[in-house]
Amino acid sequence: MSEKLFIFWHYLSRLATVLCLCANCTLVLATPSANEPISPLPKRPYAHPHIVQLGKILFNDVRLSRDNSISCAACHNLAKGGDDGQKTSTGIDGKRGTRNAPTVINSSLNMAQFWDGRVNSLSHQVMGPITNPNEMGSEWDSLLEKLRKDLELSAQFERVYADGITRENVIDALVTFERQLISNNTPFDKYLQGIPNSISAFAEQGYKTFKQIGCAACHQGKNVGGNMYQNFGVVIPYPKPDSDDNKEDYGRYEATGKESDRYKFRVPSLRNVTETAPYFHDGSEATLEGAVRKMVHHQIGRPIDDESVRAILAFLKTLRGEVSGDLL
Repeated sequence: MSEKLFIFWHYLSRLATVLCLCANCTLVLATPSANEPISPLPKRPYAHPHIVQLGKILFNDVRLSRDNSISCAACHNLAKGGDDGQKTSTGIDGKRGTRNAPTVINSSLNMAQFWDGRVNSLSHQVMGPITNPNEMGSEWDSLLEKLRKDLELSAQFERVYADGITRENVIDALVTFERQLISNNTPFDKYLQGIPNSISAFAEQGYKTFKQIGCAACHQGKNVGGNMYQNFGVVIPYPKPDSDDNKEDYGRYEATGKESDRYKFRVPSLRNVTETAPYFHDGSEATLEGAVRKMVHHQIGRPIDDESVRAILAFLKTLRGEVSGDLL
């Protein structure tokens, strides 16, 4: 190849690279959510449909509890926001939990699980309630023996798992199912994608207020939260319990023992927040309006007028999405 021809091809190669980079830059700049603190939800990941179905069966199976009285769905009702609507959940033998059940919908997008973030993976999250004596209270050996007696369930497991019903496979099926629980098709995600008239002007005003007063400092990213820990009462301390029946909750400190983690909790996701009352780690606030007002007061430390509260509530309603009907 002659020197001139080589230079010509080298020039074309460089030009093509520049054009590709420019095209990518144009694409990024054209994306409405590029400079926003909130990003659209990802689509549901692909998963083997038979494993998803097994996970759904297990999620709704009361046999996962020691006395066959409660299932995962008892505390995480997918038709009602992915939680149970109670301040704190009731486990086997009528035992009450100490924290509000977080929604399982979009939970795979959180950086850690539980209010104190004591585990980082869905696999460890799934194992927790099954063996927790205050929740489902099972022991793995007896649980597996119970499930293996179901010949139809055993056959379904053997269709996708060579070794059938094992602890690892039960966990895998549940995790695979939970990863499918993504609430896509929200009006706000459409707004972020630049689709006209996706949300009302009042909801858009609420989103702007949400950003301006500082809510988005903690509630951001694709899950509008779930990606950091924050003190509960950053500016103005939150009132401590006034009775022994409701003992003080030290949050993440109880998982790490670090003094710097005292009263810190994982910031909850605001997706589908209109469906997940009551609010906060202790379920102490019954209404979303009350939760907004308390958060602005305790976390931001500033007054807020009624019109701004209504606008923020209108914005929060646009975060409601749809879980695929075949998962319910």
